[in-house]
Amino acid sequence: MCWLPDHKSDLEVDYGSELHASIVYAALAVDKELQPDKVRREMSVSNGRLSVHFVAVEARFLRASFSSFVDLLNLASRTIEEFSPGDSSAAQSS
Repeated sequence: MCWLPDHKSDLEVDYGSELHASIVYAALAVDKELQPDKVRREMSVSNGRLSVHFVAVEARFLRASFSSFVDLLNLASRTIEEFSPGDSSAAQSS
């Protein structure tokens, strides 16, 4: 399949902490795309925010990748909320 990324989506989550955003980034960075010839994901951390950019050749691949990623992101964010000592400023999606 020729790589023509017609479908794109961006997600940004404000953790209010560079440390928390970096922890989530590190946890999710190891989970590579299962079909890198169809979906690409780029992540970055800046000013306590995790930014994610998705591109895919078809909407269905974008939806599946985005949905799976958000499930893992939710788990990582809840873990930060639960185990972060004395800090209740965990993830606020924007």
